[in-house]
Amino acid sequence: MVVGSVAKGCQVVVVGAGPGGYLAAIRLAQLKKDVILVESSPSLGGVCLNEGCIPSKALIHAADLIENAKNAGTMGLSIKVESVDMEKLAAWKDAIVKKLTGGVKMLAASNGAEVIHGKAKFLSNRKLEVQGESGAQLIEFEQAVIATGSLPFFPPGMEPDGQHVIGAREALSLNEVPKRLVVIGGGYIGLELGTVYAKLGSDVDLIEFFPKLLSQHDPEVGEALTRRIKSLGVKLHLGSKATKIERGPTTRVTIEDNEGKESVLEADKVLISIGRLPATRELGLKEAGVQADAKGFIKVDSRMETSAPGIFAVGDVVGGPLLAHKAYREAKVAAEVIAKRPSAFDNVVIPAVIYTDPEIAWAGLSEAEAKQQGYEVVTGTFPFKASGRAMTLNAAEGFVKTVADAKTKRILGVHIVGAEASEMISEAALAIEMGAFLDDLAQTIHPHPTMSEGLLESVDAALGEAIHVINKAR
Repeated sequence: MVVGSVAKGCQVVVVGAGPGGYLAAIRLAQLKKDVILVESSPSLGGVCLNEGCIPSKALIHAADLIENAKNAGTMGLSIKVESVDMEKLAAWKDAIVKKLTGGVKMLAASNGAEVIHGKAKFLSNRKLEVQGESGAQLIEFEQAVIATGSLPFFPPGMEPDGQHVIGAREALSLNEVPKRLVVIGGGYIGLELGTVYAKLGSDVDLIEFFPKLLSQHDPEVGEALTRRIKSLGVKLHLGSKATKIERGPTTRVTIEDNEGKESVLEADKVLISIGRLPATRELGLKEAGVQADAKGFIKVDSRMETSAPGIFAVGDVVGGPLLAHKAYREAKVAAEVIAKRPSAFDNVVIPAVIYTDPEIAWAGLSEAEAKQQGYEVVTGTFPFKASGRAMTLNAAEGFVKTVADAKTKRILGVHIVGAEASEMISEAALAIEMGAFLDDLAQTIHPHPTMSEGLLESVDAALGEAIHVINKAR
């Protein structure tokens, strides 16, 4: 025991109160376990709730309102946005975050999970120390759940200073719209925030290492997004990398393309968004006997148990897609295994969404991935320009694409580019999770007129039975 520390005991300690951690703690408490939830930040909810998923969607919604107002003239409406009050916008966003983090705190307390704020470090496989404002506490536990999430990665020389160079956290709380913004990284966060600030009035340059946006997807997905981003005035520098940042009143970013040609971009702000690493470095994994890979991601089995018996891990720290909803599911599995209920993470698909304009959502395999896995593939695509509902929303850009096994007609993947894609993808995920066939969806009545009809239409197209688009010759 560390000298001066106060000892506490519990059945299960959960380290980290992000989506995976707080759900694990609440579910464990519901299952009658004595739980302590440890969080290093003052509020619960983790990066997702405090400086990621939720605040970013608030800014995205505000930016979309501005863009919709600009385009309302086609409907005979004249809407003028005179200014953007960033301080008021930030206050509205912060009020949402405060309400939700307060809700998580209330739920933890009402379910009986004790919350301790401080930085945790394992001393052994059954003890950890929490260093808080009032000193150190030693917690002895029977089982543990690690849910410490991830941190943004910044290359040497590109660390945020909060003024010239910023990360996603700072980008969500700017006092004013930067006149010139350079975004380094064309992943989810870079694309979302780059689009937001383009709509808010920034001149945006986006630097992406790969020669195409979203190169891991089928080509039509990245092509649709590229067209839209360019139409918003974002200048794309594909197949390029940032090699140097010179900070000052005007910050200069040197970039190099894949042919070795250099150029310099000038900016008021530079946003770095090129990846994330697991937050495990100072957690004491070695002392706990928990094995991690070379990048620090914790190795777990289907029960979410680590190499140390009785210690579990969920969320970003175990790798895979770094998504809150994946963490929710993993946390529920871990809690139920600890409570000796039969459970395992055996999900077929993890749906994902990029909240760009248009939204991009997918579940399951792309056409290219399906072919790589040896499937003979059949696909069906329905463009939203043929959708009555999309046209009435003035959102006819994008499509739904369904990928299926040509022999069995089992649905392998669905990809949606368009308005409300985030709300439509769950039906596709359920279909794949349940092993549905094209006929199952084709015979499911969808309400009209809706965007969700696009999924039905894409399935009909895959069957060669499309009504509202021309069937491909087979």
